[in-house]
Amino acid sequence: SSNRTGSSPLTFILTGIPGLLMSSYWMALPLCCLYLLMLLGNCTLLWMIKTDHSLHTPMYYFLSMLALADLGLSLSTLPTMLAIFWFESTSLRFEACIVQMYFIHSFSAIESGVLVAMAFDRFVAICYPLRYTSVLTSSLIMKAGGVIFMRGICVVLPVAVLIKKMPFCRSRVLSHSFCLHQDMLRLVCGDVKVNSLYGLTAVILTKGLDSLTILLSYTMIIRTILNIVSQETQAKAFSTCISHLCAVLIFYIPLIGLSIIHRFGKHLPPLTHTLLADAYLLVPPVLNPLVYSWKTKQIRRRILILLCQKGP
Repeated sequence: SSNRTGSSPLTFILTGIPGLLMSSYWMALPLCCLYLLMLLGNCTLLWMIKTDHSLHTPMYYFLSMLALADLGLSLSTLPTMLAIFWFESTSLRFEACIVQMYFIHSFSAIESGVLVAMAFDRFVAICYPLRYTSVLTSSLIMKAGGVIFMRGICVVLPVAVLIKKMPFCRSRVLSHSFCLHQDMLRLVCGDVKVNSLYGLTAVILTKGLDSLTILLSYTMIIRTILNIVSQETQAKAFSTCISHLCAVLIFYIPLIGLSIIHRFGKHLPPLTHTLLADAYLLVPPVLNPLVYSWKTKQIRRRILILLCQKGP
C-alpha cells in the first residue's frame, strides 16, 4: 500500500451535495453569488479602511485582518467548489489536495487569532478606555498581526507534512467539495495515531485557547459594563461589542458543530456533514462584512456617502 498505484498519481474524488446531481446549475449559481458577495463585501471593507483616514484605528486594522483571513479562507475552497458544480470535475491530485487542506486550516487558524485580537481590542476600549491609545499602538498591532499569521502557518504545516507521508489504500472518495484534514485522515491505510494526536493538539492550541481567551475577555468586559451606573452608557458600551460577538458566533458555532459530528456523528446522514462544513467555510466570509456594515456607524456612514456620490 502506498500513495501511488503503479505509475499513476494518487487522486481523490470530491463530493458535491449528497443527493444532488453534479451538473446542477441551480446550485452552482447561488454558490457563484455567495463568492461574489464575499469578494465584494471584504474588498469593499479593505478599500474603505485604506482610503478613509478616520478608520485608521486599532479596531479597523483588526477588521482589515479579519477581511483578509475571510478572503483567504473562501478563495481556498473556490476552485474545487465551482469545478464540481459547473464542470462536474470531481477528481483532485493528491498534492493539490494537500495544498488546499493546508490553506483552509491555516486561514481558519488565522481568523481565529484575529478574533482574539479583536476581543482584546474591545477589552482595552471598555475596561481601560484612558489607556486605549497607549496600549494599542501601531507597533503592537503590527506585531500581533505577524504573530497571528506565523502561528497559522507554523501550526498547520506539520499536519500537511505528516499526512503527505501516509499511505492511502482505501476508497479515495472524500465527503466534501474540498479537502479537510479529518476527511483525508479517515482514508489512510495505516496507523494514524500521531496524525490524530497532533491534529487534536493543533486545534486545542489554536481554536481551543482562542475561544477560552475570548470567553475570559467578555467575562471581564461584562463585569466592567455592569459596574457602570448609567444604563445609557452601559448600552452604548455593549453596542460596540455586538459586531464582534456576531463574528465570533458565526465562526465558532459551525466549527464546533463540524468537530462534534466528525467525532461522534458518524451515524448522521452525509448531508449533515456537508452542510456544516460548507457553513463553516462559506458563511463567516459572507456575513462578517454585512454584520460590520450594519452595526458599525462609521462604515455605514461611509457606505452612504459613497452611494450618494454615485447617485444622480
